[in-house]
Amino acid sequence: MLKPRSNSILAGKGWVILTLPLAVMVSVMPSEAKQKPGASAPEAAAPRRVAFDINKIVWPNPPAIARVRFQAILTGEKIDWAGLTSTQKPKQSWMDRLAGEQPDRQVKDVQKKVGFQLTRVYGVAADSKGNIYAADQGVGAIFIFPKSDKEKVQLIKNGQDARLPMINGLAVDDDDRLFVTDVKLHHVLVFSAKHELEASFGAGDLVAPAGIAIDPSNRFVYVADTQADQVVVFDADKYTRLRRIGTGGKNHTLTSPGDFSMPTDVAVDKDGNVYVTDTLNNRVEIFDADGGFIGEFGKAGDGPGHFARPKGIALDGDGHIWVTDEVQSRVQVFDKEGRLLLYMGEHGFYPGQFQALYGIAADNYNNRIITSEQFPGRLQVFRYVTDAEADAEKARREAAGKPSEQKSADPKLQKENAPGKAPGASGL
Repeated sequence: MLKPRSNSILAGKGWVILTLPLAVMVSVMPSEAKQKPGASAPEAAAPRRVAFDINKIVWPNPPAIARVRFQAILTGEKIDWAGLTSTQKPKQSWMDRLAGEQPDRQVKDVQKKVGFQLTRVYGVAADSKGNIYAADQGVGAIFIFPKSDKEKVQLIKNGQDARLPMINGLAVDDDDRLFVTDVKLHHVLVFSAKHELEASFGAGDLVAPAGIAIDPSNRFVYVADTQADQVVVFDADKYTRLRRIGTGGKNHTLTSPGDFSMPTDVAVDKDGNVYVTDTLNNRVEIFDADGGFIGEFGKAGDGPGHFARPKGIALDGDGHIWVTDEVQSRVQVFDKEGRLLLYMGEHGFYPGQFQALYGIAADNYNNRIITSEQFPGRLQVFRYVTDAEADAEKARREAAGKPSEQKSADPKLQKENAPGKAPGASGL
C-alpha cells in the first residue's frame, strides 16, 4: 500500500489512501471546553480514508483503449502530519506565558506545520523541466510544483517577489519565461526561468486580463481581456501592442462571429491558429495568426459538446482541444473541426471529479494535462495517452486477438457523438 506524497500528490502504482484532513486540523486546535477532574481525554477523530486503485481511473472506460489516466492531486506545500497529531506542546518562556501568547503561538505552530495550501486557483502552466505553476488569488502567490517528489514546492509571493494582488492567467514560453496576468494592476508580468521579475507590459492596453497564451513561432502574446470583450495581441519580444481581436465597448452583448462576451482563456496551435473560450456565448472561437475569424463550435446546453460557461482551454501535442466547463464540472476534448472526442468529470471531490473547475494546461513535454479548481483549491494531473501510443496499443491487442474497443475510430460513431446525442464514452 503506497503513501501519498504528503497531502499534495497521489501518485505511483497500486493502492493509494486519500485522506480528508479536516478532522485532523480540528483535533489540534485549542479547545475552550474544560474537562471534569479524573475524566479521560476524548480520542481525536481519525481522518476519513478511502482506498482506491488509481491505475483504474482512466477515460474512456475499459475495454476501450485508455486515452487519459489520472496521475495526481496537488494541493500545496508538504504538511507535517506527524507534528499536527503530536500531543507535545511547544516550549514557552515565562514571558510568553505572562503575556498570554499561548493561543497565538499554537496557531502559528499549526500554520508552520501546514504551510501554504492552494485556496483559490486560476491559471495553470508547465515548463520544459516539468514544473507546474498555479496562480492562487487567495494566497496571493504563484505555486511552483516540481516534477520530482524529492524537491520542495516553491512560491513566488505577493509583496516579496513582486506585486501580485489579483493574478489570473499563466503561460510559459520556449525559454521557460513565465508570463502572469494581473486583473487589478491591468498588466502582464514576465519572470525569468530563475523566477526573477524581468518586465511588465500592457498597463495602458488592458482592462481585466485573464487567460494568456504565447505563439513561439510568430512571437505573439495573446491576452484574453474579459471586461473589454477582446483578445489583445502583443509582440513577445518588444511587448508592444500589435492589434485587438473582437469589438470592445459593447458590455458583453455581442454574439456575432468574431466577437466575444467575456472571453476567459486563449490557446495557440502549432500553425499559429488561436482558440478562445467565449464564456457568456458558450462557445469556442478560432482565428488565424493575423486575427482573421476561421470558425466556432459549441453552444449553450448540458449535452455532449455543449457548454455552460467554458473557462480554460489548452491543446495537447496531437492538436486536440481541451475545454473546461465550470458549471458542468467536466472537461471536453474536441478535434480541430469541433467534433467531440471525449468528455470526463462530474461534480465531486474524488479524483476525476471537479468543483468550480477553471483552468487547464497541457504539459506537452511530458504528455500531461493539468486542471485547476477553486473549491477546494487544488490541481489535478492527468496523463494524456498520445495518438501514437493508442495506435501501438491497438496493434498489440489486434496481434494478441483482443478487442480494442476504440469506438471513436468508427466514422458512424463520430456522427452519433454530435452535440445533442450521447456518446458511448468514446476515446480520442
